[in-house]
Amino acid sequence: MSEHNGFAVRVANVQHYFGEGELEKQVLFDNYLEVARGEIVIMTGPSGSGKTTLLTLIGTLRTVREGSLKVLGRELRGASPGELIALRRELGFIFQTHNLFESLTARQNVKMALELFSTEGRRNDDRSVEMLTRLGLEHRINYKPGSLSGGQKQRVAITRGLAHKPKLVLADEPTAALDEKSGREVVTLFQELVKTDNCTIIMVTHDNRILDVADRIVNLVDGRIRSNVLVKESAMICEFLQACPVFGRLTPKTFGETADRMTLERFPAGAVVTRQGDPGDKFYVVRLGRVDIMVDSGSGRKLVATLGKGDFFGEAALLTGEPRNATVVAKEDLEVYSLGNEDFQAVIRASATFEEELRKALFARQ
Repeated sequence: MSEHNGFAVRVANVQHYFGEGELEKQVLFDNYLEVARGEIVIMTGPSGSGKTTLLTLIGTLRTVREGSLKVLGRELRGASPGELIALRRELGFIFQTHNLFESLTARQNVKMALELFSTEGRRNDDRSVEMLTRLGLEHRINYKPGSLSGGQKQRVAITRGLAHKPKLVLADEPTAALDEKSGREVVTLFQELVKTDNCTIIMVTHDNRILDVADRIVNLVDGRIRSNVLVKESAMICEFLQACPVFGRLTPKTFGETADRMTLERFPAGAVVTRQGDPGDKFYVVRLGRVDIMVDSGSGRKLVATLGKGDFFGEAALLTGEPRNATVVAKEDLEVYSLGNEDFQAVIRASATFEEELRKALFARQ
């Protein structure tokens, strides 16, 4: 499978800055992301975390200064103006601000956008009416923006961004101004586009009502991608963690955030997962297989425990800040869910009961 067919977007080691000289401020840090063709990806995170900046870099609206960013198989860094213009014809943009022409009707706003891509006037007009109708605006087709509500204007802007059948849609808070019914109509249309046109959609949103449509949820914090989770995989992690007593007293919010931050890792039988004396960087929960816990002493290496499905390890170094106190070896082919130190500490701060349960388990093992 070629890169063009396999991935709509590939981000590698991308950094970005605002300002120059002493006023220069870094806003994106060393980010990596791959978005497959036909995926719906939702980017979440606090305001100011870099979501819109990354979206506009992908959309060629900002210049890539460091790293590699490929969109529909084309490298953006160093691309010529002509190459960027050609690429933009394959993209659809939906912004928080409507940017509609006040002197044109809803139909004319959409038709004008279509005419940038096609000279077939009658077909463009039919397409405009069809798309506006699909988003519930059939009675507002000939109204100008001044006679439309904020939600209706947003639906016109959404129609304009989708009408030319783009290969990649970039949407910034597309449902923020919409009620629940209208927002659901929009994301349903997104899903239809993915199925019928093999379109790829990346959207920034704080709208928790539409997270269920995503194939992947990417969370940015302080300019860094903190988690990149396949939704089906996240559901599996949640289901698994619910059976682990140590997670049983987390609040639903903290539980969900913890599951989103976990990563599935695999190790072959005999592989060293952690090594005694190394710094602690991850917490592990065994999903499948078993591990041997080995402690090195003056008389050699001693087996102190064997852990299996639902058991956890690696917490001691993260709780104490001291080096790993044991070597952990995969006794058989192994699958674990891992949580990085920074995310582990975030869960500790959010839940005193989680730390309490971990320290109980740590004490029992001593």
